Order: sequence, then structure tokens, then C-alpha cells
Amino acid sequence: MLRRTALLLPLAAPALAAAQPIWRPDRPVRIIVPFPPGGSNDVIARPLAEKLQPRLGQPVVIENRAGAGGVIGAQAVAQAPADGLTLMLTSTSFVASAVVQRTPYDPQGSFDPVAIVGRAPFIVLVTQNHPARDLAGLIAYARAHPGRIDYGSSGPGSIGHFLTEQLALLTGVQMTHIPYRGMAPAVTDLIAGNIQLLVTTIASANAAVREGRVRLLAYLAPGAPDSSPPAPTIQQALGLEMAGGAIWWGVFGPRGLPAPVLASWQGAIREALTDPDIARIYETEGARPAFTGAEAFRAELAADLARFRDVAQRARIRPE
Repeated sequence: MLRRTALLLPLAAPALAAAQPIWRPDRPVRIIVPFPPGGSNDVIARPLAEKLQPRLGQPVVIENRAGAGGVIGAQAVAQAPADGLTLMLTSTSFVASAVVQRTPYDPQGSFDPVAIVGRAPFIVLVTQNHPARDLAGLIAYARAHPGRIDYGSSGPGSIGHFLTEQLALLTGVQMTHIPYRGMAPAVTDLIAGNIQLLVTTIASANAAVREGRVRLLAYLAPGAPDSSPPAPTIQQALGLEMAGGAIWWGVFGPRGLPAPVLASWQGAIREALTDPDIARIYETEGARPAFTGAEAFRAELAADLARFRDVAQRARIRPE
């Protein structure tokens, strides 16, 4: 009997190890959102925090630390202890900032990606009176009128700036960048016809699209919620795939998160994203819950940085 037990112990060891309780915080945790309240990052973060709280057994507090295009909040997380009590929720704008700004942190070396929590495809909008009726017509018009299409963005080096230049490089056209201080004035000028083109998200121009004040030509990636306004994807419209055609929102921690801490956060996030309330709230941003684990997130971050740096070099988007 003793011999049989001894033989079974090595087989039981992995199961016993797997059954050990994983890390749980012993005090409230905070998720830093490096942008003001009310923006898309905040809208994505707050319902997630609410659903994480019962799964972690501690309050999950959202702390908005805005400034310098997200750099101030990100720096606070990079300098925090890697104990699982301070994380950050941000978006693809984190990559743009790292490419065009001299940040006090390394976007890869200073953070541990934890999980992507949501995605939303970017959209291509034109003025209501633009002669292009679809994306193919827009590209044909741009080729016939090099540099004559003025496109807006929320500022130099913003995601919209990068994505529109990437679209221009992909299709071989030239357009003229008109930067704004934020997306709202860019949408206003698109409605007024002062610019002709805007690449943004549904959430940024939802009312203008639904009221017919601008024309939606295409989504740059699949995955829009069912309630989103109808339009083809770029693959359906042009037969092209566009890397990075959807914005992601993701959770990061300081570099060096212990494996049990990372596993606990990933498990809690994965479970939280199955809550129907999350899907309903994310839909207001034209987004869907979309869990992607740490390793795949790390690889996607590296690919995004490489792509943005390539676009910056080819389109001459200069660091600030």
C-alpha cells in the first residue's frame, strides 16, 4: 500500500500544484486611466472595474491621470511596484505616443501586457457632398487629385493621423493632413465641409453618422457590433487587409508582475468580460469585449510598434 502511494504521488503532484489558491489582493487595487473621465478609455475601464471587484475580492478603483497624451499616467504605472495593486488601462494611443513622443519609459521594457479587453474597428468618413460614394470611389478620386483631399485628425501623431497615412500608403495616394486639438472639432469641420475625410471610431462620430450629416464609406476591420451603421469592410470594398484597422483597449502592469499575479488578473478579466452588461456598455463605443491573453498581447504590441514606426518613417511623422 505504501509503495502504491509512493508511485501515485508524482502523478498527483501537478494536480495538487494546480489546485493551490492563486494570488488575491489583500487591499484595494487601482487601474490608472491616463486620460480624462468620459473618454473611451474611461468608458471601457469603469464597467470592467465594477465586474472585477467581486472576482478579486477587493475594491477596484479607477484613477484618471491625464496629461501629455497619456504619458503622465503611463509613467506612474511604470514606476509603481510590480505587486498587482496598480495597473493601467489604455488603448492603441499608447503605441502612437511611444512613437511620436520622447517618453520617460520604454513601451515594451517598462510594462507587462496583461490582457486586451475590447476592440472597435476604425471607420472612414467623408463629407455628405463628396463625389465619392464608396471607398473605391474615394481612392480613385484621390489618385486623380493628388494632395487635394484634406483629412483631419485629433492631432499630430494621433491614431487617426497614423491610420490615414497608413491607408494612403496602402492604396498609393497622397492626402493633406489637417491636425486638430481633439476629435470633436475635426468632426465639426468634416460636417461643415472644411475637410473631406476623417478616420476615427464610431463613438467619436456616432450622431453625425446616424443623422446623415457625414457619409460612412467603410470599416477598416471587421468586428463592429450588430447595432453599428452598415458599411463594407476595407477587405470587402477593396480586397485589402489593413493591419491595425481596429483600436484595442488593454490592461498593463509594471514590468515584473509575478506569474501568480498575472494569472489571477487574466482569469478575473476573462470572466468579467463574459458579463452581458459589459457587452452592452462597450457597444456604446462601437466596441466588443475581446479577451486576448498576455503573450498574444505582447506580440501584438510589438507588431503595432513596428508598424507605427514604419508609417512614421515613410510618411515623415516626426517625434515631438
